[in-house]
Amino acid sequence: MPMFSSNRRNDIPALEYDMNPYESFMKKHLQHYGYYTGRNASFRQSYQNFADWDQVTSFGAEVSDSDSESDDLKNSRSDSHRERDDTRTTQLIYSFKEGKMVPRLREPRQLYAINNKELGPQQTARWPSEIEVLPDRVKHISNGSNGEPEPFYKRTGEEHTPWIKGEDNGGEVVYEYEPRNTPFFMRSRVGGYRGEDLRAYIYELSDPNDPTLIFESRFESGNLAKVIKVGPYSYELWLRPDYYTGKHTQWYYFRVTNTRANVTYRFTIVNFMKSDSLYNHGMRPLMYSDKNAAQKKLGWVRCGSEIAYYKCNMRYVSGKSERCHYALTWTCQFPYNNDTTYFAHCYPYTYTDLQDYLLNITNDPIKSRICKQRMLCRTLAGNLVYVLTITSPTNDSEQNKMKKGVVLTSRVHPGETNASLMMKGFLDFLTGTSADAKLLRDTFVFKIVPMLNPDGVVVGNYRCSLAGRDLNRNYKTVLKESFPSVWHTKNMIRRLKEEREIVVYCDLHGHSRKRNIFIYGCENRFRPERRLRERIFPVMLSRNASDKFSFDACKFKVQKSKEGTGRIVMWNMGIMNSYTMEATFSGSNLGKKKGYHFSAADLESMGYDFCDTLLDYCDPDSTKLSNAPSIEFEASSMVYHPYHPHLISFIPYSVLIW
Repeated sequence: MPMFSSNRRNDIPALEYDMNPYESFMKKHLQHYGYYTGRNASFRQSYQNFADWDQVTSFGAEVSDSDSESDDLKNSRSDSHRERDDTRTTQLIYSFKEGKMVPRLREPRQLYAINNKELGPQQTARWPSEIEVLPDRVKHISNGSNGEPEPFYKRTGEEHTPWIKGEDNGGEVVYEYEPRNTPFFMRSRVGGYRGEDLRAYIYELSDPNDPTLIFESRFESGNLAKVIKVGPYSYELWLRPDYYTGKHTQWYYFRVTNTRANVTYRFTIVNFMKSDSLYNHGMRPLMYSDKNAAQKKLGWVRCGSEIAYYKCNMRYVSGKSERCHYALTWTCQFPYNNDTTYFAHCYPYTYTDLQDYLLNITNDPIKSRICKQRMLCRTLAGNLVYVLTITSPTNDSEQNKMKKGVVLTSRVHPGETNASLMMKGFLDFLTGTSADAKLLRDTFVFKIVPMLNPDGVVVGNYRCSLAGRDLNRNYKTVLKESFPSVWHTKNMIRRLKEEREIVVYCDLHGHSRKRNIFIYGCENRFRPERRLRERIFPVMLSRNASDKFSFDACKFKVQKSKEGTGRIVMWNMGIMNSYTMEATFSGSNLGKKKGYHFSAADLESMGYDFCDTLLDYCDPDSTKLSNAPSIEFEASSMVYHPYHPHLISFIPYSVLIW
């Protein structure tokens, strides 16, 4: 008796011995999804031959072994695919290699590639669901100060340091917003909180002549928690700590409306936690006027008089003890009546600004060929972390293998917006049309993560992610779900290092207490063959940017407290030139820029200087080094140069033993 009935046997697909095993497997696999069964017939199109189908439906650029094919070869390829019409599917891609059509599975669409030009911005920012967000986006023009250098504030010694009054001593609350109290991040959504029971308190003008300023910060990267009016034109401001923490009050970004021209206002931020600040050394706040931008094309400018940073009478609990807050106070006048004016700690650069910048690269037919965008991972809130690969496209696999790697990352600390400006300058130069940019792309494969902490940037944090932790202390973590961006970055670098030598790793930051731009590196004290070689690149950078970069401020200690930083973790992975590059929030005390704030253009130019130094460092033409002007000191130390073995770089002994 047969084991199966005839009906059961008819249900079994017939074995197709005329097909090779791969094609047979793929056909049965695709039948499961409705292909070759008639169920998806309405979604398929009929093409006369494979060439027509491939021209219409192929995804991505396919490279043939030869640049051209004869007509006979094309015809034979078309005939071959007519005979196998029943096996045609959009899930297979054919490449002509060694006289054969070699099939392979198509890469899933839009899984990793970020190249959709039709949808506008790549993704709207996602917020924690308990945060109220204004629907209109804030946009600023980039021009500032008409190109004129902006000097530091010179203290007179007679600056007023107000006693903090608060509500209990007659102050009136005119703005207050504290999100719904949740101990940790739980969920996110586009646009934040959608309920109708809004918690923000906004002062309402009693009449048109009411001079009270209207404050607001519920926009991307904004930070302001509370404002108390303590005089007709005097206000005390409280900053919001990083979300899901009770500390890190440094970044501020807010707007005021209902301004009066030629009236002196005083603003006092009362809850800083650091005992010293660049505001004690001439730094001035940034101000942006909508009317100035519209009428004069004038963007962010430095403002303020009677600037003082001091220990105030407000206290907070830290552990088992109490500590004093520090206050920043300044006075200023607005240029227009009824203007909308913004104040910020540094030039704002939001997650949406980055997306717009990357979209412009994607839509540029030239830049998009040399800069490939991918999604590295998603953050806790679901925002995208982008990774860019920049290099000259080539079909020569051997030439590609010869390229060395360079890795740059930025904005692991969301309040350090000057890092994004340096990154922007770096990307502008690297994707440009200059001969030096092309040489860099021909020589290196650049892996760039322009914003490591988009969640913190979106909500206006200064230092932490939505996990309530400093990501730059967690590069050693195994908690992929809690710290996805640094976990994936470390693994991306590990894979890159297996493919090619990584010449430089550099993480871009901002610094709140020092002037100039400088580098933290890792000394190779216990490896004699690498002794002091990590200092060569910073020395060369100081020569190319002598009015901005200070080698004297560089440090190369490997401290135990910093073992979780990207700089030390990558150094332990074997990258000798592993750096953190710090840019001041203030300005320079070097060369022609001495005594002046850094503008946005100055910070961007540092990206150009970094590229120029990278070319010098790896330039096969040794004449650039041999003809470079020597630095004469009483004593100097000779250092072996890794890319020019026959040359000795002379570096001051005094700075080598720092």
